[in-house]
Amino acid sequence: MFRKVLVANRGEIAVRVIRTLREMGISSVAVFSDADRTSLHVRMADEAEHIGPAPSSESYLRIDRILDAARRHGAEAIHPGYGFLSENADFAAACEDTGIVFIGPSAASIRAMGSKTAARRTAIAGGAPVVPGTDRSITFEETRAFAATHGYPVLLKAVSGGGGKGMRRVDRESDLESAFRNAASEAERAFRDPALYVEKLIERPRHIEIQVLGDRYGHMIHLGERECSIQRRHQKVIEECPSPLVAQHPELRRAMGEAAVRAACAAGYYNAGTVEFLVDRDRRFYFLEMNTRLQVEHPITELATGLDLVRLQVEIAAGGHLTIRQDDVRWTGSAIECRIYAEDPYNNFLPSPGRLTRLTRPLGPGIRLDGCVYEGWTVPMEYDPLLAKLAVWAGTREEAIGRMLRALREYEVGGIRTNIGFFRQILEDPEFRAGNLHTGFIDEFFARTAPPAPPPELAAVAALAAALHAAASAPSPAPAAPASRWLEAGRSELLR
Repeated sequence: MFRKVLVANRGEIAVRVIRTLREMGISSVAVFSDADRTSLHVRMADEAEHIGPAPSSESYLRIDRILDAARRHGAEAIHPGYGFLSENADFAAACEDTGIVFIGPSAASIRAMGSKTAARRTAIAGGAPVVPGTDRSITFEETRAFAATHGYPVLLKAVSGGGGKGMRRVDRESDLESAFRNAASEAERAFRDPALYVEKLIERPRHIEIQVLGDRYGHMIHLGERECSIQRRHQKVIEECPSPLVAQHPELRRAMGEAAVRAACAAGYYNAGTVEFLVDRDRRFYFLEMNTRLQVEHPITELATGLDLVRLQVEIAAGGHLTIRQDDVRWTGSAIECRIYAEDPYNNFLPSPGRLTRLTRPLGPGIRLDGCVYEGWTVPMEYDPLLAKLAVWAGTREEAIGRMLRALREYEVGGIRTNIGFFRQILEDPEFRAGNLHTGFIDEFFARTAPPAPPPELAAVAALAAALHAAASAPSPAPAAPASRWLEAGRSELLR
């Protein structure tokens, strides 16, 4: 087993990995940029290394600086978390070349599944069903020909994409040229690769993914599914295990699990990974992509199965055999995760960086909070505004929803806007509670639901704050400081 591991990431995932390393008796090394000097992952690690300025291109994406930090601190392995370099085949190869173990799959597997078009070819070779589309990058004229053959709507996607970047829905030919140009431009900015491919769009699909796990000796299993259909801008915000659909049709877990294992094996895969599928109204499923890393939503699989995926990742990377067989995997109860962001859901999910003036965390039975923030900490503008992942477990889905609602009511964040109130609305929605989920759920929810009104006492605070602000702004011999304090108090309450 390793004695020391460097965590090449930041935020809540770095904290989560460090906690498991601590449980395993392994020393941890954190890396941090200028913007993260006071971050929680830096405080928690046994050792820490500054790797550059705030922009990720000058810090968390610098392979040379991360490897240099690992060598200086004597780290034998690197855990990449998710995002940044976690799916970068060159990084995995550089680790291998320098004798540092990459806690993840091989560089070859990342290349086979990291490119969306290469992943489609690999999935087809493994016998997994795929959405009609192209298995290579295409020109605009080829895209127009595909749409003419298969019909609109179609979906343009970045070959090197992820997180919804470089993705555009096109409903008619007149919109195709501008959508192609904009998607390619966004892909170039996000991934330094403007290449696109095209798929026939499946209307109102469910997004269901399968967690796979394999060792270096050819043993591959799946750990069941996660329902990830509640998304904003093609990015997941609420996840469930098990899927409400699979709970009604358990044969889907077996079929999708087998397809995921075949696709992973076709790529020569080992360590943890996730195979993602779209499921249409007739319960037909199609390979979407593979994430060759740990997923953001892995806690709900851990809650439902009782397994620690980070521990298993580390053990496999250290050369261990996977001792769990497929028949050993059991799923108990229901788990739900909400991604808590510093953002305003009622203003197009605009990020809300700033200083946390108050923080009350939910506690009690069946609650797990993977977070990275504390009172007084400032949410930086340079990175994804994820504050924490709130996950709950209960015996049934209905009980889990009730527990999540209770946890969300206890969760208080002051000084910035968050999506906590928005999640309460979603979980109380009859369509969500009935399990009628699809990737366009949030858009339809906004179309039929009004934003929540503040409680009467908060509305009164807002009115008083506005009046005092107006009075303070007018020429007057009276001091304005008390009004400023009341305004700040009212603002803090309203941002609760």
